[in-house]
Amino acid sequence: MDHREGRLRGAGGVDLYYQRWHPDGPPRAAVLVVHGILEHSGRYGNLVDQLVPQGYAVYACDLRGHGQSGGRRGHLDRWDEIVGDVGAARRLVRNQEAGRPLFLLGHSLGGMIVLNYMLRERPSDVAGVVVSGPALAVGYSAALQTLARVLSRVAPRLVIPDPPLTADTISRDPAVVAAYKADPLKLPGTTARFGAESLAAIRWTAAHAAEFPAVPLLIIHGGADRLVPPEGSRRFFAAVPGSDKTYHEYPGGYHESFNDTTRARALADVEGWLKRHIPPTAP
Repeated sequence: MDHREGRLRGAGGVDLYYQRWHPDGPPRAAVLVVHGILEHSGRYGNLVDQLVPQGYAVYACDLRGHGQSGGRRGHLDRWDEIVGDVGAARRLVRNQEAGRPLFLLGHSLGGMIVLNYMLRERPSDVAGVVVSGPALAVGYSAALQTLARVLSRVAPRLVIPDPPLTADTISRDPAVVAAYKADPLKLPGTTARFGAESLAAIRWTAAHAAEFPAVPLLIIHGGADRLVPPEGSRRFFAAVPGSDKTYHEYPGGYHESFNDTTRARALADVEGWLKRHIPPTAP
């Protein structure tokens, strides 16, 4: 396995950090990973270890203001910036993996970002989409959502701390929880503007599920996810047109399916789905 790091220019010229893992031989396909809120691209080791030995090139980019990317910590001014960053990362992978099938994979907020990107930009070179625990249902009260919108206008850069108990809900594996709490790259919170823009994007994405393009789709979700209710995934899946769509829900599973005690099943489900959706003409 060959691991390399690099930088790319995101929307507005923001400097973005990315990682790339290559198999020993020619890749059969490429997978671009979009991580979730507060975290970074380095938390997907289980996915890398599953896919790269099977011949996949895996790319992962830190979102602006996250991990080792540039930008104000946990902040964005407009949702279009996130969409533009994903587009820049997709073009990078396309240039480096010319001729190979390209899959987009997102987790949590990153899952919603991928779905939102597909709905808005409708790229023609994506072979399939995989999302894990996508943020498609808002777990906040109407009052809190209104407060987020108000703060976004009057104090857009005010940092809203992550609730202390969030870490305990990502996985049933104590080692994963401990590592998450100790991670120096994890953000302590995001700004009011980031929250308001994300909430608006969640609502828009969920409302436009019936317009999802004719691209194969896999959604996986932990059945006991307390951070992102699985009901949002179920509703989105039901509304997506076409027949090439798959949904897996893991009973008792927490938010991070790739890091939970159900990881072996989730990783195998993703790998099997990718294998079935590589075009027969791929190298």
